[in-house]
Amino acid sequence: MPASTALLTDHYELTMLQAALGSGTAQRRSVFELFPRRLPEGRRYGVVAGVGRALDALERFRFDDEVLEALRDVVDERTREWLASHRFTGDVWGYAEGEVYLPYSPLLVVEGTFAEAVLLETLLLSIYNHDSAIASAASRMTSVAGDRPCIEMGSRRTHEEAAVAAARAAYVAGFATSSNLAARQRYGVPTAGTSAHSFTLLHDTEADAFRAQVTSLGEGTTLLVDTYDIREAVRLGVEIAGTSLGAVRLDSGDLGELAHQVRRQLDSLGATSTRIVVTSDLDEFAIAALASAPVDAYGVGTQLVTGSGHPTCGFVYKLVSREGDDGAMVSVAKRSTDKISIGGRKYALRRRSAAGVAEAEVVGIGEAPIDDGDDRSLLVPLVRGGEVVGRETLDAARDRHHAARAELPPAAQQMSRGEPVIPTLHV
Repeated sequence: MPASTALLTDHYELTMLQAALGSGTAQRRSVFELFPRRLPEGRRYGVVAGVGRALDALERFRFDDEVLEALRDVVDERTREWLASHRFTGDVWGYAEGEVYLPYSPLLVVEGTFAEAVLLETLLLSIYNHDSAIASAASRMTSVAGDRPCIEMGSRRTHEEAAVAAARAAYVAGFATSSNLAARQRYGVPTAGTSAHSFTLLHDTEADAFRAQVTSLGEGTTLLVDTYDIREAVRLGVEIAGTSLGAVRLDSGDLGELAHQVRRQLDSLGATSTRIVVTSDLDEFAIAALASAPVDAYGVGTQLVTGSGHPTCGFVYKLVSREGDDGAMVSVAKRSTDKISIGGRKYALRRRSAAGVAEAEVVGIGEAPIDDGDDRSLLVPLVRGGEVVGRETLDAARDRHHAARAELPPAAQQMSRGEPVIPTLHV
């Protein structure tokens, strides 16, 4: 990963900076907001992820000599000189990682000069759009999986760096483990893995492969049993590892029917505690369909790292307030058809019933909405005076998501297409 994140941006942000420096407006106090206009079609809620990664990226947003040399033909010397000493000195408020969001939730509120805030647009959007898309899909999967763990195994189906971010986002939304070792090293995401079909094919017989794996990894390992004949593989697995064999994995075929057959066979062989893990292009709908099958864990790859049909959240980053000629802050808003923004600095709370069930997303414009006693404030300080203050552990974000999802109405768990589970109210 590069030491500086300053070039993870778009050309036009720097040309806007150059023009603003020229017009004398670059130092105007400004408020930018990162928000979704809508949820992906059919989704009931979304999940905020990538907050920690964005804070790390913001700290490394520096225009060093190497970066400035790369910009020699992009902006003029005056702009490069400004960038050379640039450090973000503003404030950032946002929804904490793992939080649930709805349409027009003000996920980030960035306050600073126009110059320093506009430069963050692409950096923040690229992280939030990707990670929140993965977490939103992962949340639906872990919701329908219930107490059965989900394993992230999609690294081979996406860009190598996106794979690391996806593993992190999936863990926030409840996945138990990942196959990605970089996610383990960078973020502490638990990892797991045993063997693929190639390991079985390497050996002269399936029995030789199983024996080698059990000898190396122990009888608690997971054996992949669908390379040849599943029934024979299950028999061999129990024969070699004993009735304390950890698990068997099914990666093809009618997973529901096969799970029933394998469960009966394992039980008949005395391996009543041996678990059944299923993989093979699962998504939340396939997981829901397997709810009645004797499946103990789900391995999810392609559908997770592509957002299960929605690889981005459609977040935007818009100027909503800026300093006027008289020094007072002025609300500004885009009025383009189908792409409106709502002017003014935002505040947000989750309106809840006396029983703690979420009833609405309440967004205040210019001032905080009134808490009726059961509500929960959503914006927390992330950066103050240019210094990161909102960093937290990944497990804290994971716990937050579990609690935020639990307070949603029951309709949030429905897989059928529908409207957002609670309305967004502007006050």
